Amino acid sequence: MTRITVQVDDESYTDEVEPRTLLVHYLREQLGKTGTVVGCDTSNCGACTVHLDGRSVKSCNVLAVQADGHEVTTIEGLAKNGELHPMQAAFHECHALQCGYCTPGMIMQSIDLLNENPTPTEKEIRAGLEGNLCRCTGYHNIVRAVQTASGQEVAS
Repeated sequence: MTRITVQVDDESYTDEVEPRTLLVHYLREQLGKTGTVVGCDTSNCGACTVHLDGRSVKSCNVLAVQADGHEVTTIEGLAKNGELHPMQAAFHECHALQCGYCTPGMIMQSIDLLNENPTPTEKEIRAGLEGNLCRCTGYHNIVRAVQTASGQEVAS
């Protein structure tokens, strides 16, 4: 077992973990952060995307011990004082989900995308989200949500 100390959603945690424990399993099983979902365990789908020191990572591709001494933000950590994060609000407003399974990872990746490029084109949004898969929506409303969160005018 290895002792790690991680800041998750503005709260510090110190735990013993098996060195091979994936970050996604640590977040879900030890911390109860079940908004971070396990999609494929192969880093193909992006459903498990979280922010590690402010950058999006697929938490099924990161060991919990690699997060030692770092800051992790999950979908649960985005809303502040009962207010949705602007990206969460945009996804809601634009109906950018159907089953919702991919939504936490999509939101986390979309925030990182806008941090890198505050006013991306539709093509840049689609390229920036290509590592996150959705089986339901066809992506149109997801793209609209990212445009809305960026403050861009969205054509109907």
